[in-house]
Amino acid sequence: MGVQIIIELNDRDGVQAVKRALEAYKEQLRASIERTKRRLAEFERRYGVSTERFLKEMTAEDLEGGDLEYVEWAGEAKLLEGLKSELAELENASIKVR
Repeated sequence: MGVQIIIELNDRDGVQAVKRALEAYKEQLRASIERTKRRLAEFERRYGVSTERFLKEMTAEDLEGGDLEYVEWAGEAKLLEGLKSELAELENASIKVR
């Protein structure tokens, strides 16, 4: 079952404000997704390997930056996964106004 958002406000202006805020938040998520994709693409260009392959096959010893770079790349991949999931939930959410 998807996310259901129920808005209980007395005036229509308040409902519209909440809807605008949700749309603005979705735009922020989209921007964060694009920024994270660019960061991942930098790692992929530098090492000539996809993020998927990196996560499956590589270790910190395979990277010039060692542990720190491994954690950064893996962290960006995890962040992207979370951002996409959150956006998908909001995109598929049903909004009911009471």
